[in-house]
Amino acid sequence: MSQRVTVFGAGAWGSTMAQVLHDAGNKVLLWGRNEDVVTEINTLHTNNGYLGNHVLPADLRATSDLVEAFEWSSIFILAIPAQQLRKTLAEWKHLYRENVIVVSTLKGIEISTQMRMTEVIAEAWRAKRIAVITGPNLADELVMRQPAGAVAAASTQELADEIRDLFRTPYYRTYTSTDVMGCELAGAIKSVIALSVGISIGMGFGENTQAMLITRGLNEVARLCAAHGAEPLTAAGLAGMGDLVASCGSPLSRNRTFGEVLGRTGSLEQTRLQVAKTVEGVATAGAVVEIAHRVGVEVPIIESVADIVSGSITPTAALQRLMEITTKAEDFIR
Repeated sequence: MSQRVTVFGAGAWGSTMAQVLHDAGNKVLLWGRNEDVVTEINTLHTNNGYLGNHVLPADLRATSDLVEAFEWSSIFILAIPAQQLRKTLAEWKHLYRENVIVVSTLKGIEISTQMRMTEVIAEAWRAKRIAVITGPNLADELVMRQPAGAVAAASTQELADEIRDLFRTPYYRTYTSTDVMGCELAGAIKSVIALSVGISIGMGFGENTQAMLITRGLNEVARLCAAHGAEPLTAAGLAGMGDLVASCGSPLSRNRTFGEVLGRTGSLEQTRLQVAKTVEGVATAGAVVEIAHRVGVEVPIIESVADIVSGSITPTAALQRLMEITTKAEDFIR
């Protein structure tokens, strides 16, 4: 059944989500702050600054009018930077109305509070119907309508089913889950592991090193999720291992790309100049370490990345530290 949907955020990911929702038969309005981007989408049907020459659906409409965006539908898809979420929602609170569905596509942990994105939404808007769409979804591939899978997670199966149906297209296969916490934690943590893989590549190391970091990184994801009571299979599914493999294995991944430059230059300042896009793993690393310490889980790879991006240790020293850690039996969850 066709629904009216508003997507907030006209960057690469927001535009891609808008296309998926359009292809699923929905009537989509894409909101963006930048008037030039909005005009380009409406007239040329492109978003060149984010999606190159890709042509968006001709009847996909964009707006910079916030009031129009809120009035368009009762289903809001959030595709804005994670660390700006609370401030943005506070600015928009006067337009929010009860009983709308809010879907987070954000993968991150709020630095100041260590809260997940749905927790921020619930606190900022007192929203009740909140869901998550997550998984191994690189915008540059998904926008080309290449086959992909995702997880629609919500606190009730009914809402998860509704979100699944909202995004259903021939090329986008969406599964459901009621493990919102596990899906969000896995999505946030994988960004940090992808940074570590990128750093190793930038340092000149090969597949063996990458396999070690990915596999042991998945172990850290699984143990941290388990410590919070998440479903064990979440870490092994699309939201966990699937997203981790895509983010660590693809040069299209912002986190991996950022890590490569950081590993090559050893300078966070130089890396930020070369990779100007938002990289959630950089902001999230320290917050994930705090979460891990809170529940007593050891996360040496995540800690190493957090120390590197904070400037307290070099990539070379971090890798040496990792290799000196005492090994134990390799249980998946320990």
